[in-house]
Amino acid sequence: MIVLGLNAYHGDSAAALVKDGKLIAAAEEERFRRIKHWSGLPTEAMKWCLADAGLTLGDVDHIAINRDPKVNNLRRALYVLRKRPSLGLIFKRLANIKRAGSFEDAVQAAFPGENFRAQVHRVEHHLAHLASAFLVSGFDEAVCLSVDGFGDFASSAWGMGKGNDIQIDGRVYFPHSLGIFYTVITQFIGFPHYGDEYKVMGLAPYGEPKYLKEMRELVQVQTDGSFKLNLQYFRHHSDDVHYTWDNCCPEVGTLYKKEPMEALFGPQREKGAALEQKHRDLARSAQAMYEEAFFAMLHSLHAKYKCDALALSGGCAMNSVANGKVYLNSPFKRMYLPASAGDAGGAIGSAFVVARQLEGSAGTPARSGHFVMDHAYVGPQTTDTEIKALLDSRAADIAAENCTVRRIDDEDELCQATATAITEGKVIGWFQGRMEWGPRALGNRSILGDPRRADMKDILNLKIKRRESFRPFAPSILREHVSEWFEQDDDVPFMMEVFQVRQEKRAQIPATTHVDGSGRLQTVHKETNPRYHRLISAYRDITGVPMVLNTSFNENEPVVCKPQEALDCFLRTKMDVLVLNDWMIQR
Repeated sequence: MIVLGLNAYHGDSAAALVKDGKLIAAAEEERFRRIKHWSGLPTEAMKWCLADAGLTLGDVDHIAINRDPKVNNLRRALYVLRKRPSLGLIFKRLANIKRAGSFEDAVQAAFPGENFRAQVHRVEHHLAHLASAFLVSGFDEAVCLSVDGFGDFASSAWGMGKGNDIQIDGRVYFPHSLGIFYTVITQFIGFPHYGDEYKVMGLAPYGEPKYLKEMRELVQVQTDGSFKLNLQYFRHHSDDVHYTWDNCCPEVGTLYKKEPMEALFGPQREKGAALEQKHRDLARSAQAMYEEAFFAMLHSLHAKYKCDALALSGGCAMNSVANGKVYLNSPFKRMYLPASAGDAGGAIGSAFVVARQLEGSAGTPARSGHFVMDHAYVGPQTTDTEIKALLDSRAADIAAENCTVRRIDDEDELCQATATAITEGKVIGWFQGRMEWGPRALGNRSILGDPRRADMKDILNLKIKRRESFRPFAPSILREHVSEWFEQDDDVPFMMEVFQVRQEKRAQIPATTHVDGSGRLQTVHKETNPRYHRLISAYRDITGVPMVLNTSFNENEPVVCKPQEALDCFLRTKMDVLVLNDWMIQR
């Protein structure tokens, strides 16, 4: 049975292919179109997934899309009658729903001449989120929680997952949303672009929670663990806010009301204005407010369900700082976080909802075991022949940069040479195997550096990344050494949690230790990424440090997907070494 799962008409559009209950391919549309957070129908990702599996559209039995325009319609209607939002807002919502409703026509247009026989399933947005975590977690049962911006008129959903089933018991509905709250503070601090929330999370450790009392004016935690927004500060529920979601990088207009917000916090930060301590304090206060509401939900859910396992998803589950405190600040003892907790993850979630529902039905064999997603390496890969052809065709460009090219067939020698270059302070482009699923570079499309160098952050920002100086860089650490270097010990294969670095170790790895002593780690397993594990082991043998600095392989663009994009990034920046599978290019 072939199920094609989609996140469509949301930011970070994506496709995932599930065959006989196993995920075999998944990728985000932005990687092919080279436009960050691309929103629309993910036709290029769909075509790649099918081609990678040797299939055509006619081979697909079921298509699952992570939105259902028919759910929560009574609540929508009652809200419109009661609140009377602007006509512009209503018409935009209806147009978005209509576009999703014409989905079949859009798919057929993207695959002209191909047989479209698949049954289409519309899966509620938050059910897809919950499934993207629980149904691939390996848990027999777990509390399931999705915390998001909005999808299908809800911002959060929770319930219990058992076996193949997820029972949703509660939701927080529009217009209340922790995701909207965090975006409002992001905009107010002066980060206007879609997806900029991670900048607030990175800025927060430089501040103090001096505005937490004011933040509680915006978000009101309820006695049952849920929350409400104080809507007098927000525009998203009443005004015709500018949204652009169709075939582009999403754009979102100002979501807050300027006068009451400035009365509460003082003037907003204008475009291009310098970051002041006030803005750092606002960021820290927003993070503290989010954590206060988040942990109230977790405590309430644990008390309700009496289960120690948590499957966490939704765009807010990208808040790795809060995630890293789950074991410290809640009763949960086990947690699964998917590689892509945000909207892209809905492609995997919706596919598995349908696949599990159909297991054992007529003509579909039941499976004795269930797929567990313990790694993210399910994207495009490149053959040695393709890389050699690329290097031959670009030989003049490579020579113009005074680069040498050699192929190293022995993996030990390749990893040893790369590890040595890292110890010499060189910046390495590391392009290997299948591209990672999700927003994080996890050792296959990564830029690597020496975590021991205090100046490595400045080197990377000067040579390649050209990003804000307050943003941290992450450590990739051998799984077996986590407890030696961090105050907590857990599997973090998708770089979705921030732990405190042990006090006595911080001076040894200044490049990957944030200002508050933390690190957003990735645990590297020999079983799931043997070459990356071998590289870090080679670096450890030289230095005694079992980790490398890891950041995404890009320069103000989506993470590189194809080798030509990696080569272009290498040539136009001041990167020192590029390793394309077995090929090493050095300046």
